[in-house]
Amino acid sequence: MTARKSERLLNLLITLLVSRTYVTKERLRTVVEAYREAGDEAFEKMFERDKEELRSLGVPIEVGFLDRAFEDEPGYRIERSAFELPDIDLTPEEAAVIGLAARVWQHAGLAAATSDALVKLKAAGVSVDRAALSVVQPQLSAEEPAFDPLWHATRTRTPVTFGYRTSSATRAATRHLQPWGVVSSRGRWYVVGHDTDRGAPRVFRLSRVQGDVLLDGPAGSFEVPAGTVLREVTRSLAPPPADRTAEVLARPGTAHGLRRHAQPATGPDPRPAGWDRLSVTYGAGDAFADEVLGYGADVVVLAPDEVRDSVLRRLREVAGAQEAAS
Repeated sequence: MTARKSERLLNLLITLLVSRTYVTKERLRTVVEAYREAGDEAFEKMFERDKEELRSLGVPIEVGFLDRAFEDEPGYRIERSAFELPDIDLTPEEAAVIGLAARVWQHAGLAAATSDALVKLKAAGVSVDRAALSVVQPQLSAEEPAFDPLWHATRTRTPVTFGYRTSSATRAATRHLQPWGVVSSRGRWYVVGHDTDRGAPRVFRLSRVQGDVLLDGPAGSFEVPAGTVLREVTRSLAPPPADRTAEVLARPGTAHGLRRHAQPATGPDPRPAGWDRLSVTYGAGDAFADEVLGYGADVVVLAPDEVRDSVLRRLREVAGAQEAAS
């Protein structure tokens, strides 16, 4: 995607996002610089392509009328609450980075073209919500190299593969994805799509993508399932709050990722020699069981029973599969 097209899409996105009312197509033409410079036919084609491109990326553009009594001139807007992801917990280090980025944005100000668009909207009597700009701070896309190739892949419906390292992993794992769209939350970018390795929808944070995003098939080789609403998918896949506690044993000098959300356990101490007894917070039981299994024999779950049973069940399944293969 060219820099000029990226700027045009961003300005259209911001214009529709900050407006508190529907904005007509003709008014959009006056506030987005690239539209002003185009002829009538070129503008019509450009606007329709841009509108559909934003929608293909999961941006919920609404169509309505300025005056419900005279439905003669449709307008467009983006409802901020439908564009944002649900809250996602950040570590203190991540929160500090987001805070720094916000201060840089405030001091640097908006790009000249965007400022011009906002001024023209206000001059035309359109009520503007400037706070909505926090959703689309443009410098974040430049900080995450995976943004451009994943954005392109969602537009062309091209499968991709990439390395991905979770917060609890020490190395990246290869993932294969049919990307449906790119969404943002609290200044972070996420890609939503069908994980072909797991046969289910998944959300991946772009900052955790390792190395290059590679094409994994021809363009147009998959379709987003009919009726898919990215916002609903992301809400359903958002991690639950880490409001539960497990007790585990860990060998000294191991399980560093787990120790980041753990502390020494209190109460009666039944641990054998050569182990640390830890109290660990977690959200989803299955996800925590996955994390524990990743440490192999270095971590043993003591409680709760649901996590312990899940780990034991998966270990038995692996042992049974290996026995059947031998």
